[in-house]
Amino acid sequence: MASLSDALVNELLSGRYIASFSSQNADGSIHVVAVWYCFDGANIYVATSTRTRKARNIQSNPKVSLMIDSRDPAASRGVCIAGTARFLTGESARNWNAKVHAKYLSPAALADEHIGPVFAAWDDITVQVAPTNVFAWDMREADKQAFAGTFEKHPGYLLPLER
Repeated sequence: MASLSDALVNELLSGRYIASFSSQNADGSIHVVAVWYCFDGANIYVATSTRTRKARNIQSNPKVSLMIDSRDPAASRGVCIAGTARFLTGESARNWNAKVHAKYLSPAALADEHIGPVFAAWDDITVQVAPTNVFAWDMREADKQAFAGTFEKHPGYLLPLER
């Protein structure tokens, strides 16, 4: 098991990646959606709307999971985090949502009347995830330990992913 202070975990949580966010639907199935996020060293913040499925699911069950991965065949690595979600509203949500948006949108996009204000109006709450379990993987290390460095020596063995 990893921790939030592990270098790989911190790299992925602090970097600009897309997270897969999972919550449980009323029928017991799992809802997974791509999200932008921000990390403060202890919690993960996701800008969202009260109108989303994830927000409705969290109201019924605050247990959620996130997966953040590099999606790079030659350096596949990632982190899965299970945790408890709660909603931030009002000024706190506006501040965190602005941080999330600034992480993924350029200053020009934030200033564009068709982009920045639309995101600010749409995302009216923030989901704060308090991690309870952290698991990380790094296929570069697995290559060294299990495959004798074969993938590093022969990068053509790994086929490119679609973009």
